[in-house]
Amino acid sequence: MKIILPGGSGTIGRLLARAFQNEGHDVVVLSRGVSAGVPGRVVAWDARTLGPWAKEFEGAEVVINLAGRSINCRYTPANLRALTDSRVDATRIVGQAIREAARPPRVWLQASTATVYAHRYDAPNDELTGIMATAETDSPKTWQDILKVSTAWEQAATEGGPLPCTRQVLLRTSILMSPEPGGAFAVMLDLVRRGLGGRAGDGRQYISWIHDRDFLRAIRWLIERDTLAGPVNLAAPGPLPNAEFMRGLREAWGIGFGLPASGLILEAGAFFMRTETELILKSRRVVPTRLLQDGFKFEFPEWPEAAHDLVARWRIAHGKITGWGEPSG
Repeated sequence: MKIILPGGSGTIGRLLARAFQNEGHDVVVLSRGVSAGVPGRVVAWDARTLGPWAKEFEGAEVVINLAGRSINCRYTPANLRALTDSRVDATRIVGQAIREAARPPRVWLQASTATVYAHRYDAPNDELTGIMATAETDSPKTWQDILKVSTAWEQAATEGGPLPCTRQVLLRTSILMSPEPGGAFAVMLDLVRRGLGGRAGDGRQYISWIHDRDFLRAIRWLIERDTLAGPVNLAAPGPLPNAEFMRGLREAWGIGFGLPASGLILEAGAFFMRTETELILKSRRVVPTRLLQDGFKFEFPEWPEAAHDLVARWRIAHGKITGWGEPSG
């Protein structure tokens, strides 16, 4: 297959590109300049206007659009505008390229986020009965600000109406857990290794996550089967509260204690790290009902088994490094 990855030079894009390339597929990464170390063939684009890159869509079978600036930043007006523009502009131009192709791709997988669902503890959100975050009126302003970004992102993918020849799937992705450098798992494990991996805030907020192998398997499933279109949650069936999540990661690493972080500490840390506590404190209790109903079987449905696998792979990749809570020799 020929697979186009707009915005494929980031962490998730490289994961997908490497997996597809290893399977023998023709991988084309659309990038605004980054090419070093990116698997596949890199083609330049500006993510805003049609150009020679659009020819790659002719006869391609799959487009997986991942383009958009990282949300790991302060939600200032300038950053929110950049977050919105980078996602909306890229999504609109990908849609235009698909519509104008004489031989358009048969499936368009469009990145989205589990942030579109409401902050809740009482019950999980799924694609069929979940409460959308647009119904919230009392959440913090920063949460409402980033929700507007997420909502505009999805709307940009569907604003042109149904595509006549291309099936479209909105990937409402939870936190991807991979031992690769630079991802969420690496950050969380670093806290555990330093003895700081306790609960965040009161620890009640749910973390929805997906193991990288299940993420790749789910993407292949969505490409190969024509039974799913529209929103699909990419999340393991077992979301769990932050306190339990961090306990499971500590147990997988082999350390019994982690210092908790109060709300004030988190706010201060987020300020100095130029990020937002929304990424940590919003309760994202999301489950993959549509995937499960379609027959998809998760290899890692629960966190303890996933954490042990990820830690083992991290150790293999990094060798035996002596440090806080780490085995020596």
